[in-house]
Amino acid sequence: MANIFPRWSNLLPLKIAFCLGTVGAGVALAFAYYATPKAQVVGYQPTQPIPFSHKIHVDQLGLDCRYCHSFVDVSGHSNVPTGNTCWNCHQHVQKDSPKLAPLHRSMDVSFPGYDGKPIEWVRVHKAPDYVYFNHSAHVNRGISCQSCHGDVNHMEVVYQHESLSMAFCIDCHRAPEHHLRPLEEVYNLNYSDADVAKYTQDESVKTTLDLGRKLKEQFSIQPKTSCATCHH
Repeated sequence: MANIFPRWSNLLPLKIAFCLGTVGAGVALAFAYYATPKAQVVGYQPTQPIPFSHKIHVDQLGLDCRYCHSFVDVSGHSNVPTGNTCWNCHQHVQKDSPKLAPLHRSMDVSFPGYDGKPIEWVRVHKAPDYVYFNHSAHVNRGISCQSCHGDVNHMEVVYQHESLSMAFCIDCHRAPEHHLRPLEEVYNLNYSDADVAKYTQDESVKTTLDLGRKLKEQFSIQPKTSCATCHH
C-alpha cells in the first residue's frame, strides 16, 4: 500500500516544534527587556508647564538643590518647588518672558488671566506605592542626588537617568562605597577625584571610590538587603 503522506512530512512535527520554541524564546527575551524599568522609564522626559532649565539654575547660577527641593534632607520625600519659591526671583528676573506666563497666572494678581492656582509640575521620578524610600536617610548618609538622578546640573530638561528598579537599589546597598561621599559634598554636583585630598591625609586614598570605602568603614555603613528594607 502506498504511503498517504510524503516522506518529507516525517520532519514536519520537529520543524513546527522548533519554530514554536524559537517564537516562544523571542517573546520571553523581548518581555524580559521591554517590560523592565530600564526600558520603560529610563529617558522619560515629560513636558513641564514652564521650561525650567537645571543647567542654567544649577550649573550657571549655582543654586543649591535644597533651595527648590527644600524637604529633601528632612523628609521621606523630595518636594517640587511652590510658586513662591520661583516668584522670589522671577518677580524681578526675566519677568517679561512669555515662558513664565504660568507663574504669573499663579502669583501675580495684576496679570491678565490670574487664577492663583499652583503650577502643575509633572513628576519625573516616582517609586511604586508598595516601595518605601526615604530621601533624608540617604542624603544625610552621604548619598548624592547624582547617584539616582544623574548629572541634573547639565540637563536642560530633566529626564529619568536611572531605572530605580529593585536591582538598581540592591546593587547600591551591596556596594555603597561607589556612591558615598562626605556630607559637605552631597549637593556638589561637580564632585570628583580632585576633591578627595581635602578630606584625608592618607596618600593611598586618591579617588572618590577609595574615599567611599574609607567612609563606609568609618561610619559603619551596612545597608540592609532584605525584602523588608523597602517593602514594609
